[in-house]
Amino acid sequence: MSGPRVLVIRLSAIGDVVMASALVPALRASWPDAHVAWLAESAGAELLRHNPRLDEVIVWPRSDWARMWAAGQYRALAGALRGFVRALRERRFELALDTQGLLKSGIWAWLSRAPRRIGLGSREGSQWLMTETLDRRGASRRIGAEYLALAHYLGLEVGGFPMDIPIGAAAASTARERLTAVGVAGPYAVLCPFTTRAQKHWLEERWADLACRLPHDLGVAAVVLGGPGDREAADRLVAAAGGAARHLVGVTRLDEAAAVISGARLVVGVDTGLTHLGIAEAVPTVALFGSTCPYLDPARPDAVVLYERLPCSPCRRSPTCHGRFDCMRAHTVDTVLAAAARVIGTVP
Repeated sequence: MSGPRVLVIRLSAIGDVVMASALVPALRASWPDAHVAWLAESAGAELLRHNPRLDEVIVWPRSDWARMWAAGQYRALAGALRGFVRALRERRFELALDTQGLLKSGIWAWLSRAPRRIGLGSREGSQWLMTETLDRRGASRRIGAEYLALAHYLGLEVGGFPMDIPIGAAAASTARERLTAVGVAGPYAVLCPFTTRAQKHWLEERWADLACRLPHDLGVAAVVLGGPGDREAADRLVAAAGGAARHLVGVTRLDEAAAVISGARLVVGVDTGLTHLGIAEAVPTVALFGSTCPYLDPARPDAVVLYERLPCSPCRRSPTCHGRFDCMRAHTVDTVLAAAARVIGTVP
């Protein structure tokens, strides 16, 4: 008997795309003959498109549709929407897994007409579009715990439940070229200082100090990664480090950034998708958490979470410290370097 036709839906939030990727090998191990597709926005699709265990990656062209709407091209937008829904239904999915649990993701599970639709932590009304829902709360503090709970609910063979972000050959080649272009030839550490909210950031001067000390203390150069919107901050960091750091911020595509990370000796980062990629790529990783704490157990001996729980933490989107960000200030350069030495020491 052939396996089911499965649609995994996780549209956005790169860190969650990375963590949810652990579902792919579990689905493939349990149902070798299944047709497994993933619906994502373009950024997430970049990370998924090299995965041989996925039969296809379907890209939701959200930004293209937004441009049509802004330009008043309503007829073209309606045609694009109809064509996208028709193509989705033609695939005849039997099982849709909405791992995002929002209305924008749940609507696609419903429009796919999959007879079985499971929502993970469904809210915003998306729960009414599912045939089954699974509570996201109460999961353990393991990385990707909610996705592991979904795998158990489906009765999948989970094994160690590793995240699954393979690196494409072209991305790996481009990553090497970009590192060479900025003068990185030997072992290097990737620093991931940037994320979406100020309360998740570590202090800028401490990043600069860390970049200066990495070559002396651990024998690795510092390479800073981030998105196009982080370039100004990256320039400041590199200047403050007095040339001890190089940056590829806003230069790499997401799959190329993943390739840079996969070749690193160490990753140090805040709660951002690039940091989670370090764990996914089995690179020794130090994660600095404060206002958010998505997990405490990285499920690997070569990774560690530094988290100083305060009475106000995790505050998530509602900080009460008036911009001091005490939880992140608790992480000193010395504690970060000590943690980095420990995780590097776990690798033969």
